[in-house]
Amino acid sequence: IPVTGLVLGVYESEREDDSLHLTESAAGVDRVLSGKLTELLKISGPGLKKGKSRIFYGLHEDFPCIAVVGLGRNSLGVCGTEYWDTCKENIRAAIAGGCRVLQNHVLTHIEVDGCNDSQSAAEGAVLGLFTYDDLKTKKKTRVTTQLHGSGCVSGWEKGVLYGEGQNLARYLMEAPANHVTPSVFADTITNRLAPYADHVTVHKRSQEWIEEQQMGAFLSVSKGSEEPPVFLELHYNGCPDNAQCPLLLVGKGITFDSGGISLKPPSGMDAMRADMGGAATVCSAIVTAAALNLPINIIGLAPLCENMPSGKANKPGDVVTAKNGKTIQVDNTDAEGRLILADALCYAHSFNPRAIVNAATLTGAMDVALGSAATGVFTNSDWLWEQLHKASVVTGDRVWRMPLFQHYTRQVTDCQLADLNNVGKYSRSGGACTAAAFLREFVTAPHWAHLDIAGVMTNKDEVR
Repeated sequence: IPVTGLVLGVYESEREDDSLHLTESAAGVDRVLSGKLTELLKISGPGLKKGKSRIFYGLHEDFPCIAVVGLGRNSLGVCGTEYWDTCKENIRAAIAGGCRVLQNHVLTHIEVDGCNDSQSAAEGAVLGLFTYDDLKTKKKTRVTTQLHGSGCVSGWEKGVLYGEGQNLARYLMEAPANHVTPSVFADTITNRLAPYADHVTVHKRSQEWIEEQQMGAFLSVSKGSEEPPVFLELHYNGCPDNAQCPLLLVGKGITFDSGGISLKPPSGMDAMRADMGGAATVCSAIVTAAALNLPINIIGLAPLCENMPSGKANKPGDVVTAKNGKTIQVDNTDAEGRLILADALCYAHSFNPRAIVNAATLTGAMDVALGSAATGVFTNSDWLWEQLHKASVVTGDRVWRMPLFQHYTRQVTDCQLADLNNVGKYSRSGGACTAAAFLREFVTAPHWAHLDIAGVMTNKDEVR
């Protein structure tokens, strides 16, 4: 018999006092308990602030543990300085925290207050309960969740799918590189898409196909590893009767990045198992779109390989030829992500896409610039920027527009041996910007955006 817990929300008062306002679901529970919940909240300490929680035991016969979480003020909405919907973000963070607390009490099932926004509550619950412990002998308690009370069920179900999609990307990024090779990555996504085979097509392209496509930049990175490269191509056809041009998503898929001959320092190198975060997010987005049955056509491309040092690996100063015929001087083998993306972007144009969006854990310079607060977006399209920005406000995954000046283009085209250099002329100066300028040399589409997600690839203490 599952042991069930309950997470309920309370809002802070709009006045400068410690009074609390229960959500509709919390008020319902309080009525069943004849006001006992309100009474205990008053005597157990000062007003419950945003993100804080209190646990009560033995109050309700159906719920041995009840976690009450602070949601902040109910009147908050889209914040013009934070660039997100503060109320939604508070709900996600508070519910995630409450679910984690109950999980630590070895509960196996949790009912969750919808907090007047069931989708955000579901996202918080699913994201908060994620853990990667597949390889541990002792595992955390597996917890199931459901909406408590009479909230919006469709919103809850949508939020669960959003959260599960993000957790799929997190799972792939957390797994060790020897457990998620390029081939295993492709097989994992293929299996996750199997239930949607009626409107999803998967192509797992081999090295022979990559060679036929003359993707010389991609192949130059992969040749240093004993793991063969894979080019994963996903077609989601959500509008089968609509001849609309597809949205094209491209993700960087370096399943481990040692830096190649330009070897990275050992400290923190283990995190480079997540250097395929772009591919993980792109493929997970398509899995989620299929699960939601979204009325849109999407094509996802993920060049997958390792970047390893060996006698066959790229050497600083080598010149390789990309799919579009441009030559590239590889002065830094640790700037490999842009090489595999260059060929994938060239291939993307063959589908006449409505827009191209690529995502990549591309540069440490982006982490230096923005930290984990926002994704850096480089785009040649004001329209596409507006779509991305609007979506980011709703989801809480913030974006910040970065420059695509010719100033940076000149730094990668002023090259001694080839058409382009894979690093800027002034090395680390404006590194995220010169990387974006390099990618732009392989784009002719009028609506393209490059998302550098290096800063947001890991959880840091300022982001729940």
